[in-house]
Amino acid sequence: MERHDPDKIALKWRSEQGEYEEITYGKLLAMANQLAGGLSELGLQSGDRVLVMMPRHIMAYAIYLACLKLGVTIIPSSEMLRAKDLAYRLRHSEARAVVVWHSVTEEVDKIGDDLPALNFRLLVGSNKHGEALPGGWVPIETLMNGQPETFEAVQTRREDMAVLAYTSGTTGNPKGVMHSHGWGYAHLRITRSWLDIRENDVVWATAAPGWQKWIWSPFLSVLGNGVTGFVYHGSFQAERYLELIRQHGIRVLCCTPTEYRIMSKTDGLERYDLSGLRSAVSAGEPLNQEVIRKFQSAFDLTIRDGYGQTESTLLIGNLKDTPLRLGSMGKAISPGVAEIVDDGGVPLSAGVVGNIAVHVDMPALFQSYYLDPERKEQNVRGSYFLTGDRAHKDEEGYFWYEGRGDDIIISSGYTIGPFEVEEALMKHDAVKECAAVASPDELRGHIVKAFVVLKEGIQGSAELVKELQAHVKTWTAPYKYPRQIEFIEDLPKTNTGKIRRVELREREERAFRRG
Repeated sequence: MERHDPDKIALKWRSEQGEYEEITYGKLLAMANQLAGGLSELGLQSGDRVLVMMPRHIMAYAIYLACLKLGVTIIPSSEMLRAKDLAYRLRHSEARAVVVWHSVTEEVDKIGDDLPALNFRLLVGSNKHGEALPGGWVPIETLMNGQPETFEAVQTRREDMAVLAYTSGTTGNPKGVMHSHGWGYAHLRITRSWLDIRENDVVWATAAPGWQKWIWSPFLSVLGNGVTGFVYHGSFQAERYLELIRQHGIRVLCCTPTEYRIMSKTDGLERYDLSGLRSAVSAGEPLNQEVIRKFQSAFDLTIRDGYGQTESTLLIGNLKDTPLRLGSMGKAISPGVAEIVDDGGVPLSAGVVGNIAVHVDMPALFQSYYLDPERKEQNVRGSYFLTGDRAHKDEEGYFWYEGRGDDIIISSGYTIGPFEVEEALMKHDAVKECAAVASPDELRGHIVKAFVVLKEGIQGSAELVKELQAHVKTWTAPYKYPRQIEFIEDLPKTNTGKIRRVELREREERAFRRG
């Protein structure tokens, strides 16, 4: 940050209501330094964990910068998380502080669990006079008031933990993925040839804080390259997004496949002026060939797809100078970084379907799962870490996606574990058993579908479907709720009584292909 022009615009922020702010690199760094000083004076120090729950706002960038300068580990958390989700993260990480947007403090206040490590509750975006609030909440402005605009960064080592990101598991609670300070440097080196960011670009990456993808692109890739980032704090509307690209001179765009799919279906798509857009990329799940063709036809613009995980960064992609093959994931970002291997970790021949795997020596591969180092080793075969996805590679090194190798559900770029959905459903008095699986969907790639066995004497109905959906939203983040629910008599199981989600998933895929 210090090496960038302090007078250059770092961020342009716009709200759905039309509010507008911008901030230079110099002022953003000064804000981060004031906050780092305040956090240090409060008692936070290098190695502490802090859960951050913020919307798309300039202050989110300042908070992340301040934590990194102080050597504090950031726990990115979505505003959509509920008290149960937050309680697990706070307890598991032993976080000493939470920093949250003013509108979501109540979810933290609902936590009934004892959290002895949690010493500080910091509020952002309200109560600017600086007085303490009920429940022990302290406005973040209080910490910044009177602090100098300079702060000498704490000396951290390459292997020190910078980010602790929680990601869904297939059979239990979320896993804490540990990323080091060295990971951030490796990420910047790796993604440069994918995003194709240049010195005077305005870059819009639509991911929200709380997700690893926000750290990838809106945060590290924008600020690390010293360019101007555009930040839109508003709901997704296809026509609005297309107009914002023109209004703000966006040169590089990074959206989810779902956002591109919906934009591609806009009536009169070709009437929008995207002539300034040079680079458009997509990540989170495979992007349909038809969507790519639609943007090529309307704007002579090729959307380049990329693949990565919370546990790493971009692994495979259609890089800027590589010929595109429609339907392909692209090539490994560097020879040997990603490979197709069998269940023993042995690389497979071209055309053979196997596991997408990351070489364990890749600098941007995560360190470990927090407090559970054995779990990473369980997914290592030979020299490779298995991602859980399956694909094949052709003779020229292009990867072709085949699907998930486990029960994880990816919907609109969100990664959802079936356990979290099933656990919420089982708390409803009407549910005897249930299973959540990925069901193909034209817009979202996949949706969560729940198969539910009701208790004796209870009949399934459209009203009960809505009741169960609302029930899930009260127990866990709303994006995890089952968009479809089917009532069935029995769930398919193995001889040992384990639910065969794969059988239900394959049934959904066959039904989708039949149309």
